[in-house]
Amino acid sequence: MVENTPEHCDLIIRNGTVIDGTGSTRTKADIAISGDRITSVGDMGNTVSEQEIDATGRIVSPGFIDVHTHDDRALISDPQMAMKISQGVTTVIVGNCGISLSPIHLNRPPPPPMNLLGDQSWYRFITMDDYIEELEKRPPAVNAALLVGHSTLRVGTMCDVNRPATDTEIHTMRKLLGDSMKAGALGFSTGLFYPTNSAAPTEEVIALAEIAAISDGLYVTHMRNEHDQVSESLEETFEIGRRAKLPVIISHHKCAGVKNFGRTHETLARIDTVRLSQDVGLDVYPYAAGSTALLPEFLEEGSKVLITWSTAIPSAAGRYLHEIAAEMEMSEQQMCQRLQPAGAVYFMMDEEDVRRVLRHPHSMIGSDGLPHDTKPHPRLWGTFPRILGHYARELGLFSLEEAVRKMTQLSANRFGLKDRGQLKAGAFADLVIFDAERITDRSTYEDPLQQADGIERVIVNGLVAWQEGRTTGVRQGRVLKRAT
Repeated sequence: MVENTPEHCDLIIRNGTVIDGTGSTRTKADIAISGDRITSVGDMGNTVSEQEIDATGRIVSPGFIDVHTHDDRALISDPQMAMKISQGVTTVIVGNCGISLSPIHLNRPPPPPMNLLGDQSWYRFITMDDYIEELEKRPPAVNAALLVGHSTLRVGTMCDVNRPATDTEIHTMRKLLGDSMKAGALGFSTGLFYPTNSAAPTEEVIALAEIAAISDGLYVTHMRNEHDQVSESLEETFEIGRRAKLPVIISHHKCAGVKNFGRTHETLARIDTVRLSQDVGLDVYPYAAGSTALLPEFLEEGSKVLITWSTAIPSAAGRYLHEIAAEMEMSEQQMCQRLQPAGAVYFMMDEEDVRRVLRHPHSMIGSDGLPHDTKPHPRLWGTFPRILGHYARELGLFSLEEAVRKMTQLSANRFGLKDRGQLKAGAFADLVIFDAERITDRSTYEDPLQQADGIERVIVNGLVAWQEGRTTGVRQGRVLKRAT
């Protein structure tokens, strides 16, 4: 029985099998929604509603939270966000890997990897308040929570990013980050592997992370090295969190390169040990290939490199680097230079490592998709259904309840998203209705722009945003600011 069962509500979902996001065993229940909130979960046979959805034979869960995205620009340029809402994603975390659209104003082409979000016309938000104002003026279909990127701070502050920042430059970046945190950003991100960020020493990162800590923010990092020096990079990450006194999140945790296959035994054990004395989280995407800008230093790490876009040779998108190089009678390194600027998929991880990280009880799910690539990595359209279909149903890597927890409550708690990520009375009405037997990803490396199967309805802040295989036109998403 449910206490305070409402006599009337705006929307009721009847007869569904509820997976509430906590990891608890599924139950049969109705869900009543009024305005943007869930008002009751249970048997509501006597409740009258303006709108009803029959969810018989379907799973009803919290909306999925994509904790690692590069959707900063897509929220503005493609506000229907079909590539995410079609997967059941109702909230995205943007500003990852040290790349955010604010606070910066660029009058020159953005350097890689910042060009993954577009040209300089998109780097026009001088303050985080400006970016938030744009999102609130023209809301997207999904909620958005924001991180401040270290590369963005460096490129906006420094004439030369190929060196450590000076004390004066650090002071300027601390001011920009502090203002962004006051505007509602959740934390500070780095991409210490990338050229725009790699010259920053640990001390520079700590000096900035301390500002995020003042506002109870997070430190989220694409570490300095995910390859041969992955252990050293983990230790640097832990040191930054410890000395700056804030929680850390390790982005898309992996051990890349053939020499490092199997090392997740070592890295996950180390993370578990550190978690006994320090607040550490991690996220992962469910693929054995990564994607970013086309970088010469990555060519030796993967057996294959698939081009996702190229300004110099647009027809290269969707083709393998070694094939193009053979046609042009060039080495792969020479071809890499010829294609610039460009993006690529790198096949450089071990599937068993991927599964090991996915199984870890503290790993959240993030797509790390790049929405502006011509032929993007399939994770952009397929991540969340792949977890539910391939890894939970087909492989039995974990239960459906555990899969949903990794994509909902675990993520909401880690990022401080109040009243999100769980189906309970009083929570915001972000929900997904899906067919557990049918849900599957259809996006492939060869044909990546394919929406998943099995997501039947998606509700964002109380309104249906996706049904019958298409967006409804409803754009009810909100900026989820840091709780104060």
